[in-house]
Amino acid sequence: MAKVTHLDPAVFKFLKQLAKNNNRDWFAKNKKKYEEAHEHFKAFAAELNAQMTAYDNIEKMKLFRIYKDVRFSKDKTPYKNSFAGGFTRATAKLRGGYYFHLQPGSSMVGGGFWQPEPKDLKRIRMEIAQDDKPLRKIINSASFKKHWGQIEGNQVKTAPKGFAKDHPAIDLLRYKSYVVSKNFTDKEVTSPGFSKEVMKYFKATKPFFNYMSEVLTTDINGVPLV
Repeated sequence: MAKVTHLDPAVFKFLKQLAKNNNRDWFAKNKKKYEEAHEHFKAFAAELNAQMTAYDNIEKMKLFRIYKDVRFSKDKTPYKNSFAGGFTRATAKLRGGYYFHLQPGSSMVGGGFWQPEPKDLKRIRMEIAQDDKPLRKIINSASFKKHWGQIEGNQVKTAPKGFAKDHPAIDLLRYKSYVVSKNFTDKEVTSPGFSKEVMKYFKATKPFFNYMSEVLTTDINGVPLV
């Protein structure tokens, strides 16, 4: 089977139709179109997975279901109008997750540390408070700025508990998540070789992920915990 390095425009055509007809009757009548679109997406994801496993130590790839959990949502439409997936790095020593989301007019790739558990977030902040230069060197590098621009994520309004409001690294300490993202146009997603373009961005996260991995697997004195 030939490599699928981009999405066929027919996939986005289906997702656009689904967005306009997000109900079970329409979906049932167009189940074959969904299956064809989904199979194509899975083939693209498989190609991306092949490139990722050749580059990083990946534990698994997860593809998200199109069916929504509407139990606690005001929006009761039953289906997502997107295809998405992610990669988890392998072993306890490697942290960081990669994510890709393909949707008409709203495609993106990204990764990082989304809402880390309290003990991990505290450990990250302690490291930054002690010495923020290593992280700043990474996020100010030419590669990081070219691909991601800057770190993103929700922030506390002033300062996290236990840290001074006037700390020199308060701009980094305020984050509650440390993530990156990049948007792509429909034309880019449906152009041959898109998977290689995605890989450029995923590869640009490696120094950031390696820094965080070292922080999260050692104590404040650098003693290994795993």
